[in-house]
Amino acid sequence: MSAGILTPPAVKTPGDYIENVLQTVKAKNPAEPEFHQAVQEVLESLRLVLAKHPEYQSARILERIVEPERVLMFRVPWFDDQGNIQVNRGFRIEMNSAIGPYKGGLRFHPSVNLGILKFLAFEQVFKNSLTTLAMGGGKGGSDFDPKGKSDNEVMRFCQSFMTELWRHIGADTDVPAGDIGVGGREIGFLFGQYKRLANKFTGVLTGKGMAWGGSLIRPEATGYGCVYFASEMLKSRKDSLEGKLCLVSGSGNVSQYTIEKLLDFGAKPVTISDSNGVIYDPDGINRERLAWVMELKNERRGRIREYAERFKNAIFMPTDVKLDHNPLWNIKADCAFPSATQNEITAKDATNLVKNGVKLVAEGANMPSTLEATKLFLDAGILYGPAKAANAGGVATSGLEMAQNSTRLTWTREEVDDRLHKIMIAIHKSCFETAEKYGTPGNLVNGANIAGFLKVANAMLDQGLV
Repeated sequence: MSAGILTPPAVKTPGDYIENVLQTVKAKNPAEPEFHQAVQEVLESLRLVLAKHPEYQSARILERIVEPERVLMFRVPWFDDQGNIQVNRGFRIEMNSAIGPYKGGLRFHPSVNLGILKFLAFEQVFKNSLTTLAMGGGKGGSDFDPKGKSDNEVMRFCQSFMTELWRHIGADTDVPAGDIGVGGREIGFLFGQYKRLANKFTGVLTGKGMAWGGSLIRPEATGYGCVYFASEMLKSRKDSLEGKLCLVSGSGNVSQYTIEKLLDFGAKPVTISDSNGVIYDPDGINRERLAWVMELKNERRGRIREYAERFKNAIFMPTDVKLDHNPLWNIKADCAFPSATQNEITAKDATNLVKNGVKLVAEGANMPSTLEATKLFLDAGILYGPAKAANAGGVATSGLEMAQNSTRLTWTREEVDDRLHKIMIAIHKSCFETAEKYGTPGNLVNGANIAGFLKVANAMLDQGLV
């Protein structure tokens, strides 16, 4: 193999090599703790791989896979409704294209910065690899906050953002999607500006409207996929979701459709939350109450505390920054579905979950558990589905939207849902079998990291030093 002629690193053991790469990442990317965390989690799993595959070390695959292929950062000026000039910062991290065009969402939120997007892009590489589809990894966004903005302000921002981004993306180059703060409205404005500038109608974005190239099941996909994955996890222990009490955090698309699919499986979801606090409904969030939440969040854009005013048995616990834990994760239940944001489950929260009898954690958000929380789950021997596997349903269905756009065809709801279900079953099978093959049966963190890595690393070897 041509990679064999490369000069090997000046470290000998796989452990030394991994530690060397990790220290280099921290030195070259200061003040980016989320990126450091994501890299560390993957590299720790790869200790099991490097002893069997020295070719990855000699080809310096780890040094290459942690370095983005391209980082775009640009100014986004726009007019607000008062005619004042506002300026935000835009980003696109094109992380790895070894197995396909860059694919990953755009996030519009004040917390967006380079480190968070690099962590998300890095995770996306392995998540996309697991889906069985030909997609590389990328992520982007802006520190723009769509909350409280008029439709016209959001449109002007999106048009300015796309005026810079359009030259770097394309159906066979980089295909962004939605994420936090980027829903159907924003995707519509972004696509309209791309079409105007490029003079092309192509599948350059996913999450589009059904009338102009979107896919059925796309809004539901991450939540549905997470529940499908959880069902497979329980099957591995001859169990099911039927009758299980479930904790769900967040109240966006992922949370809403996680709850919907849990109801389909006969489970009883009892929580939902937003940045202002937590709702605990001991009666369970049934279909009628879920429909009310969807109207509250998707149409009125209200706050979740209104749920307790509408449904009298429900309890609202306001966010208290002085607490050392999130009360949502301190409720007795069988299963937990963190679906809000990164690092929402701390070591204290993980301890509470295990103490209260939770047997399964399936991550709907991106990296919602800290490294300490992840270790606690694994040490406790509970079923733990890491985000890059459990929440891959969203990007998998984006890939199915890309396939439909390429053929100019639209599949039925049943066909897309069936393909999504089969992809999630295949992801679980791959993670489960890989964990066993590398000596850590039941550890789906190792299984997901290793299975995702192997496909990308082998493609990088095949394509030479690029």
